[in-house]
Amino acid sequence: MIPQDRLHQILQRFEFLEASMAQGTGDIVALGREYAELKPVVEQIRAYQTLVEDISEAEAMMADPEMKALAEEELPELKAKLPAAEEALQIALLPKDAADTGSAIVEIRPGTGGDEASLFAGDLLRMYQKFAEAKGWGFEIIELAETELGGIKEVVANIKGDGVFARMKFESGVHRVQRVPETESGGRIHTSAATVAVLPEAQDVDIEINANDIRIDTMRSSGAGGQHVNTTDSAVRITHIPTGIVVTSSEKSQHRNREIAMNVLKARLYDAERQKLHDERSSERKLQVGSGDRSERIRTYNFPQGRMTDHRINLTLYKLDQIMNGDLDEVIDALISDYQSSLLAEMEG
Repeated sequence: MIPQDRLHQILQRFEFLEASMAQGTGDIVALGREYAELKPVVEQIRAYQTLVEDISEAEAMMADPEMKALAEEELPELKAKLPAAEEALQIALLPKDAADTGSAIVEIRPGTGGDEASLFAGDLLRMYQKFAEAKGWGFEIIELAETELGGIKEVVANIKGDGVFARMKFESGVHRVQRVPETESGGRIHTSAATVAVLPEAQDVDIEINANDIRIDTMRSSGAGGQHVNTTDSAVRITHIPTGIVVTSSEKSQHRNREIAMNVLKARLYDAERQKLHDERSSERKLQVGSGDRSERIRTYNFPQGRMTDHRINLTLYKLDQIMNGDLDEVIDALISDYQSSLLAEMEG
C-alpha cells in the first residue's frame, strides 16, 4: 500500500525547496543537495499519480456509451502498468543511506595464498580502476605497497564522484580466485583470496576528531610502492589513540600527506560508527546482501572456466574477462536489486 500522506509531504517539501532556491534564501548548497536527492523520488511519485489519474478517467469513461469502446481498449493497458509503477515508487521511497551519494575509499589486501594472493589483489585494483574510469569517476591511489613480483601488499585508493559509495559498497568482503599461477609448473589450480573494504568518504559534518586524540609522526618516504626515493621526512603517520587506528601517506608533499591521512582516518572512524549502528540493527533484522561482514566470502573468480560467482545472490556470469576489465554493472545491479527486494519484503512483513 502506497502511503498517500507521505507522498503529499514529499511533494510539499520539494516545492518548498524549489521556491527557496528560486528566491535565493537559506543555505543554497544544502538546499541544492536535498533537492537533487528528492528529485528522482518526486519524478516517480508524479509518474505514479498520473497513471492512477489516467486509470480513474478511463473507468469514468466506461459510463459514457460514446467513449466506452475507447475506455475498454485503454483500461487494460493502463492497469497492466500499475504494478511496475507501484514497485518503482516503493523502491524510491525506501530509506536512503546518507553515504550513498558520496565518494568512497577502497582498501585491498591479500589474504591466504602468498604471492598469488598479492598478484590477485593487484588484479582487483586494476578492475576497480577501470570500472571507475568507465563511470567517469576520479581514481587516486593514496597508499601503495608492492611485492617484488609486482603484486600488492596493501593499497588504499580514493574513488571520487557522485553516488560512488552506492555502487561500490557491496564490494566489501573476501574475494576468492581460482587459477593456475604463472609460477606453477605442474598446471595445478590454486585457490587464494584478497580482502576488499569499501568505506564511505567522511565529510567534516560526519565526523569530528579531537586534536588531543591523535598523534602525528613524520618519517622518511620512499614514495608510492618504492618507485622513487624521497630523502626528506615527508611521509606522515597518524595514530588515533582511542581506537589504535594507524594511517600513513607517502606522497612527496608533507602538507598533502597530512590531508590525505586525515581523510582516510575520518573515513575509518566514520565507517566504525556505521558498523556499530549496523550491528545494533542486525540484532533485530538480518539482510542477506550488504551485511558489511568483511570476513564473509562474497565472490569467486574462476579463471579456467571463465566464470564469476557472487555467493550472496547465487549469481554466476561467464564473462570473467569483461569483469576483470571493469565491466561490473551487471553484478552490482543484481546486488542492488536483491538488497532493495529484501528491504521491501522486510517493510511489508
